[in-house]
Amino acid sequence: MAPHGPHPNNRRAVAARHWRSRLNITVSVLVLLFSFTTLRASTSRESRADDDPRPNIIFIMADDHAQRAVSCYGSDLMQTPNIDRIAREGVRCTQSFITNAICAPSRAVLLTGTYSHINGLRDNRDVFDGDQITFPKLLQEAGYQTALVGKWHLKSTPKGFDYWNILPGQGHYYNPRFIEMGDTTQHSGYVTDLTTDFAMEWIKRRDATKPFCLLYHHKAPHRNWMPQRDHLTMFTGVDLPLPSTFHDDYATRSAAAREQELEIARDLADGYDLKLPVEYVAQQATDQNIKPRWDAVEGWRTTYYRMTAEQRAAWDEAYGPENNAFIEAGLTGRELAEWKYQRYIKDYLRCVASIDDNIGRFLDFLDDQGLTRNTLIVYTSDQGFFLGEHGWYDKRFMYEPSLSTPLVIRFPGEIQPGTVIDNMILNLDFAPTFLDYAGVAIPTRMQGASLRPLLRGNSIETWRNSVYYHYYEYPHGWHAVKRHYGVRTDRFKLIHFYNDVDAWELYDLHEDPDEVDNLYNNPDYQHIVRELQQEIQNLKSRYRDPE
Repeated sequence: MAPHGPHPNNRRAVAARHWRSRLNITVSVLVLLFSFTTLRASTSRESRADDDPRPNIIFIMADDHAQRAVSCYGSDLMQTPNIDRIAREGVRCTQSFITNAICAPSRAVLLTGTYSHINGLRDNRDVFDGDQITFPKLLQEAGYQTALVGKWHLKSTPKGFDYWNILPGQGHYYNPRFIEMGDTTQHSGYVTDLTTDFAMEWIKRRDATKPFCLLYHHKAPHRNWMPQRDHLTMFTGVDLPLPSTFHDDYATRSAAAREQELEIARDLADGYDLKLPVEYVAQQATDQNIKPRWDAVEGWRTTYYRMTAEQRAAWDEAYGPENNAFIEAGLTGRELAEWKYQRYIKDYLRCVASIDDNIGRFLDFLDDQGLTRNTLIVYTSDQGFFLGEHGWYDKRFMYEPSLSTPLVIRFPGEIQPGTVIDNMILNLDFAPTFLDYAGVAIPTRMQGASLRPLLRGNSIETWRNSVYYHYYEYPHGWHAVKRHYGVRTDRFKLIHFYNDVDAWELYDLHEDPDEVDNLYNNPDYQHIVRELQQEIQNLKSRYRDPE
């Protein structure tokens, strides 16, 4: 009789084959799961192409960074290799302008895509209305993660951001406080380094399955230009070139150019700005001919003692010998003015050097995170700055150093490396551009235009051929720059100063790029005056400016 069922040895063989089969299936499943997880993580790290093809957006903005202090713009002052890298791998815009060259209004224009008279923030005294439409809010509604790190300066609480970590007011260079989602903490270190650290930390912990928009905004190189320790001796023993207009006499200009309070020779504070010893500043303040500005003695003392003992020691070692030599020299007149220029410009550029270092660190970080290919990255400034032109520091005027900003943009795959764009661009255009890249409808309220067609290399027949400017902070606020509005074309600029004056200035930018020869009353240019005055009226109507 045949035995019931298979032989015991056969049963063991069948069982072994069964378990081997199950083991093979399990291993195969684990391999597939591992491969899928790795592929998904890789895709998420690079571009999320399988999930969301929309690009990440990183908007880097410095404060008061002049075009002349960026080497890809032909700087005669310094090299900025990391900012230049963005231009080399993307585009450099040669005619990037501001609608109102002062910190808070410029930031409001950036957020809203509207002129100051529309968004309600005309000068630094105003509080930003965060309830109005902004591009971060619209990106957030469209599924983007949004973050803001660094300078804010708009007085109201940031809205439209999933995360924010901002400086109170202007912030400090050394050991600054940051307000993180409402909680204020003082941090050890240098503000430019810390701002970069916080930006990178947020990127690391974001939800990698979603696109993001990060506003990464530096305090530097805003006044009072305190360099990082590594750059304290940069340019020591070197005389930097003096602008050809440094000793400008404003001969053909209106009262606006003569009555300002932003002259390097007269208006920089010996302590706060020029870092001269507080004891020397106190002695000078007793002289009836010397006015301490910005509460120079106490303001500088407070800023100086914010540093740690180690930081102050490095500071004293760097500045002490030069300060002693200055005091012993007893300079006056032009020699004194030019010494102040050298101290000012070197400190300004040292602050820019830290920005450039951190831009390099940040770009390397994006490479390491696999975020380069699908990230639109922009570097610019909230306005330009006077680097001794006309003898000035600061901004506000519609003259070129203040009106113009650096603007470099990179987006691999869409922007051809090494591109140069000569079209006139305004800070009104950033909000529409970011919305365009995110596939979000641009509100009709926004007054700028998307740069995306230009960045793709397209020619746009209807693109603007003039820009309109309007500055309001007078007589209140700093520096006594009179209210004015004006128009700039490719060749000419017409400015009207008003309020307590009624004065016009006309410049031929091709023949007079330094803007020293006011042609408004020149009979040969009256047809140009009439054309530009009509263009001002056209632009006022277009942008709904009632003033």
